[in-house]
Amino acid sequence: MRIVAVTDIHGNMASTVALANILKKIEAELLLIAGDITHFSGGEIAKQILEPLLKLGVRVLAVMGNCDGKDVPKVLDELGINVHNARVEVKKVGVVGFGGSSVTPFSTIWEFSEEEIYSSLKRNYRSGDIVLTHAPPYRTRIDKTFSGIHAGSKGLRKFIEEEQPPICICGHIHEARGIDKIGETLVVNPGPLSRRYYAVIDSETWEVKLERL
Repeated sequence: MRIVAVTDIHGNMASTVALANILKKIEAELLLIAGDITHFSGGEIAKQILEPLLKLGVRVLAVMGNCDGKDVPKVLDELGINVHNARVEVKKVGVVGFGGSSVTPFSTIWEFSEEEIYSSLKRNYRSGDIVLTHAPPYRTRIDKTFSGIHAGSKGLRKFIEEEQPPICICGHIHEARGIDKIGETLVVNPGPLSRRYYAVIDSETWEVKLERL
């Protein structure tokens, strides 16, 4: 299956319009959105941002980010695309998700304890599933801020170390676009779609290509 993964749209509708054209050209079968669809805005804005992508007929799954409004998960539920604290199967490929971030110094909208993140993923995960989170795992190439601090989730890292899913797709740290590994698990931060970054993933080989619109 050809999968496109994006994160950190932050209300940039021009990027979702451009991405819709890419999805048509490459015949993507699944679009995964790793949160921060809006920039501290609510569900109606999220709907507007996602509209160019939802009308294509491509299966979409998403989690909210820490900067999405309180009603965004409800809207994602209504749209049938929410995978926060849940598991969904698409063409025999499982996706297990968790949105928001671990606790930050900034008291953003959606923050969770490390135990909540870990417990949810452990409860919902089945062997071989794709993991879709907003937060990256702790102490990797993809959770390092410009100041050199590792700002990822320790609960997520613990889960990955124990379960070794094939791939974890995440975002949150805009400057940490890239690919890393924890054991046999690929961890991918496609980079913010607000800056026109995305990733293409082959679910047969787990080959990942980091792209730009």
